[in-house]
Amino acid sequence: MLGTHCMNRFTMALHHRHAAERLAACMALMLALSLSLGPGSAQAQTRGELLYATHCVACHNEQMHWRDKKQVVDWPSLKAQVQLWQATALLNWTEDDVQQVARHLNDTYYRLAAPPAPGALAAALPARKPLR
Repeated sequence: MLGTHCMNRFTMALHHRHAAERLAACMALMLALSLSLGPGSAQAQTRGELLYATHCVACHNEQMHWRDKKQVVDWPSLKAQVQLWQATALLNWTEDDVQQVARHLNDTYYRLAAPPAPGALAAALPARKPLR
């Protein structure tokens, strides 16, 4: 009976050592992968980018945004095109979804003068003193 108890402790110690080695190997692999991807690769995608990649990119590739007969010439026309195509595809996006996809497209392709991001205008204004 004593021999069985010692054997179980030996087996458990061996199991824990192998588990620790596997964990260390996995962590080293994850570190190597994260370093090979570069600093910008791990950035989270914006909601606009995710919506566009999920619903639009199958038909609207990069050439769509650089064609000769562009429909987008300013911020309102960009938002109008996003609104038109989401309605055509029956996506039922909110106004915020349309805004975020338009911002993604503007940041990626168009570089139009866009209105400030929500809350940016309030943050840029000086604090007001309360009236007495």
